[in-house]
Amino acid sequence: MHIEFDEPKCVAAGQCVVAAPEVFDQRDEDGIAILLTENPTVDLHEGVREAAAICPAAAIRVKE
Repeated sequence: MHIEFDEPKCVAAGQCVVAAPEVFDQRDEDGIAILLTENPTVDLHEGVREAAAICPAAAIRVKE
């Protein structure tokens, strides 16, 4: 799995951090998400898929 994150699209909702906290974090100053790893381990894939599905800005793309 490879994750593409379009930071300018991010609206700081934080749903990705809730769904996959090992893969996403948020900046303290503005809440914009930060991608911690572009290639998460298999055990994190389900959370990443959920994060991409619930992102209100559609800023997360997953390539399997």
